Amino acid sequence: MSPSLIASLIPAAAPPPLKSPHSPPPQHSQPEISTISRRSAAVLLSSLIIPIIQPPLASAFSLGISGPKEWLKEQKKKSAKFLLAPVDASRNILQSAYILLMKNEAEFGEDDLDEVQKLFVSAARDCVPQDRNSFVEFQSNTGVEVCTFKLIVKNAASLLDDKDPLKLEAESKLSDLIRSFSSLSGMAREGGVELTLNSRQRVADALKDTISSLNNFEQGIKDCLQV
Repeated sequence: MSPSLIASLIPAAAPPPLKSPHSPPPQHSQPEISTISRRSAAVLLSSLIIPIIQPPLASAFSLGISGPKEWLKEQKKKSAKFLLAPVDASRNILQSAYILLMKNEAEFGEDDLDEVQKLFVSAARDCVPQDRNSFVEFQSNTGVEVCTFKLIVKNAASLLDDKDPLKLEAESKLSDLIRSFSSLSGMAREGGVELTLNSRQRVADALKDTISSLNNFEQGIKDCLQV
């Protein structure tokens, strides 16, 4: 078939429509971004980010990588600072309480005692049942774990077997820590407004023991995370 014949069979392109000099500019439809809530946007972003940061299982095994468990361990190591932040905050709170307790007899008053008791409650992170408010106690009674330090252990040891020595050691240090906080808080409550210099010294000694338990607990969590 000759080129001229082929050309005659192909329809010519339609000429562009004539535009009136007074015709309005074309309107481009804009996506209704304002109708998307921030919550929906966050969900959409999460759905995009997760597949990117999570290594495909097939790729992991084909490259000789241990797999998702090792990847999760690395993520836990990277988040260790944030996981242990409540522990560091409680230590700072206890140190503030110690400074108050070390005031001399003339300076230490009822307001200081109230502040010390509040600091003890704050540092214990809802792990002393006697110090919980009604709402936290209600949550605990419904099966919600409210003790921050228990949640830290659960998170740090989630990839370990139940009989793993590191997990068992962390749980043992957790029990010691809760006992220390319970004893410390009880001593402060019993002292009342009659807390003398000698009794304050006993509370201060118990406070130092609690800080030591807190340090041991922190090390147990680090051992679970292998950091």
